[in-house]
Amino acid sequence: MKPAPIIIVCLGLIAFHPGQAQPQPSPGPQADQQKGPPGGLRPIPQGTQVFRDLEYVPGGHERQKLDLYLPAGEAKARPLVIAIHGGAWRGGSKENSLAVRLVRDGYAVASINYRLSQDAIFPAQIEDCKAAVRWLRANANKYGLDPNRFAAWGTSAGGHLAALLGTTGDIKDFDKGPNLDQSSAVQAVVNFFGPSELLTLGRQSGSTSRMDHNAADSPESQLLGGALQKNPKAARRASPITYVSKNDPPMLLVHGTADPIVPCEQSRVFYRALLKKKIPAKLHLVEGAGHGSGFGINEAEALTDFLGTYLKARP
Repeated sequence: MKPAPIIIVCLGLIAFHPGQAQPQPSPGPQADQQKGPPGGLRPIPQGTQVFRDLEYVPGGHERQKLDLYLPAGEAKARPLVIAIHGGAWRGGSKENSLAVRLVRDGYAVASINYRLSQDAIFPAQIEDCKAAVRWLRANANKYGLDPNRFAAWGTSAGGHLAALLGTTGDIKDFDKGPNLDQSSAVQAVVNFFGPSELLTLGRQSGSTSRMDHNAADSPESQLLGGALQKNPKAARRASPITYVSKNDPPMLLVHGTADPIVPCEQSRVFYRALLKKKIPAKLHLVEGAGHGSGFGINEAEALTDFLGTYLKARP
């Protein structure tokens, strides 16, 4: 499969940093044929059907919406990649997702918003991600999706939530809201430099770290609603590594060895935990890469090869 160069540049735009400018969403929901997203910031493959602002919690919070991108042509069972944006759980948007480029390889893509930490503390974020998965599965026939071929891909805070989706597929505690007759499990996970064990972030951070994770106003503390180290139970509950089991789906972990925000050791430890449970997992380290910078064609190949192996996109 020819790799799509979807991660060569600008990963940092959807990484861990709040406050970035975001394009304005278009009215929805509706289907349309688009050459690009609102503002024309990133091209959308020609002929893509776009359904914007679909409410996965009808009448819910303004953030409980997703955009759905379908490849051109008729298909009854497309594999789906669920894109979860970064932004330190306190910023970011479903708009302008890099994952949309996967449409040209035959994947449907759902780019989701979720409640941010200023809207609601954890577990609201994973509850929303799971609600989105259930909604997509409940509406799979309507949109030509294969409910048995869902993958989650996220970067940074979004990578954390993608990993949490993967490790809690058999955990019902976070399933809240509509479509509870549907599974919130995914069949594959791609985690780009997302934290996996919140309590160890500070200890693993080196001298070049740009963040004090244990501070009372750190992104992790804001996510939990209190200082990280003073809320160990909540921190463990919010950590993907807590739930690793033999039932987890295959996972690809991608991390820069010089990441000054989320220490690379987070992915190393998570990877070893997955292997211990015999989960098909791959750790792709990028020597000298930072937090969303320094990535290139090798990472594009790793992503498309992984999805091709475990979702088997068909033209």
